[in-house]
Amino acid sequence: MLKGGLVAGASYIVQGKPGSGKTILANQLGFNHVRHNGRVLFATLLAEPHDRLFHFLSTLSFFDRSAVGQSIQFVSAFDTLENDGLDEVVKLLRREITRQQTSLLILDGLLNARSRAETPLDTKQFISELQGHAAFAGCTVMFLTSSQLDDGSPEHTMVDGVIEMGEEIVGSRTVRRIKMRKTRGSGAIPGAHEFEINDQGISIYPRLESMLIRADLPLDAPHILVSSGIDALDAHIGGGLVRTSVTLIMGPSGAGKTSLGLQFLGRCSAEEPGLYFGFHESPQRAKAKARSLGRDFASLEAAGAVHIDWNPASAGLIDRLCYELLERVERQQVKRVFIDSINALSRTAADPSRVLDVLETLLGELRARGVTVMAAWEAHRLIDNRAGVLMPDISGVVDNLLLVQFVQHRTELQRQVSILKIRDNAYDPSPLEVVMSRAGITMKKV
Repeated sequence: MLKGGLVAGASYIVQGKPGSGKTILANQLGFNHVRHNGRVLFATLLAEPHDRLFHFLSTLSFFDRSAVGQSIQFVSAFDTLENDGLDEVVKLLRREITRQQTSLLILDGLLNARSRAETPLDTKQFISELQGHAAFAGCTVMFLTSSQLDDGSPEHTMVDGVIEMGEEIVGSRTVRRIKMRKTRGSGAIPGAHEFEINDQGISIYPRLESMLIRADLPLDAPHILVSSGIDALDAHIGGGLVRTSVTLIMGPSGAGKTSLGLQFLGRCSAEEPGLYFGFHESPQRAKAKARSLGRDFASLEAAGAVHIDWNPASAGLIDRLCYELLERVERQQVKRVFIDSINALSRTAADPSRVLDVLETLLGELRARGVTVMAAWEAHRLIDNRAGVLMPDISGVVDNLLLVQFVQHRTELQRQVSILKIRDNAYDPSPLEVVMSRAGITMKKV
């Protein structure tokens, strides 16, 4: 988000309501700094004792008690502020910065300093004196405050950057967001980014579409075809799917979208592994469904040919899930991905207006990495092939579009696949009947 980190010797304000994560963020930065041979002074103007702070920090993986009192020092300036005023707080901190050879100063409780100041000029002077000494000592400064300072406040005008943390209720869940209100000397990404507080501390997920350039394939990229997993379908679409293509399978619940995706992954090998990135089917259910189609996913998984990633959609953030997907593709050298489904992934977005941009960025990145993608889309307003279909917005982003649906044929319902779009390949638009059995999925002309 900061495009490299904090500027050494600069000063920052971290602001947010109580409980927004300011203290965790500051301590996480501090303990990370000492692991890279820095020295940290954490000073507080609050009445809260340090033992209470350590109690909560001890539940987080970054906390290292052995560093406390050594490379990271905790000092309370609350009594000095109450009894002697701001000038004495500055003197105390200057002495400690020099004595500890501090390279990062974290001052918690800037609101208390502001309350103690008689005029806005006193607040400016307090910040200026700390900044001046810290800069001379090569020390970066972070001020933490629970007040919502506006852009014209004395504090904002004095510092190089302002980081704002907050949370809001979206539907029935709470979404935490962090953003740079001000940045100087840095190419920080503007706007709000979602984050989580977990046992690792704070995990920030910069907006995917702002981090990844929408990659495109070179003009001379080879035209390599891979099997869809169904020979009859391959014959209909010119021999198979282009290796760097995205295929969207649309259809109502129960039409066979997941089954088609599992058939696609059934052609994976240890040399060209695949990933089932699902939201609806647990690993056990996915393996059972594949087994009913004659595909032994347990053996494929044991051989490293197939990886199964199950993501309960209720607990997800769309950016985190996309980063995790890309990380698994990179780490396991995945060549085929089946996303089941795009609807579920989209529902994890706190801001629905971002969904199409996020999906376009994700799919473009997978293409650029040489991955063949198949994804399911559950359509709710489908009529049989005599009337048509309501197309989702994402249909313009994908390369291939298949419609699987139930069609009444005489006295029975048939599953049929209609090929709506195949990019870069000649294809036969005739509908195909889908037949599922223990031997797998086959297709034949209607």
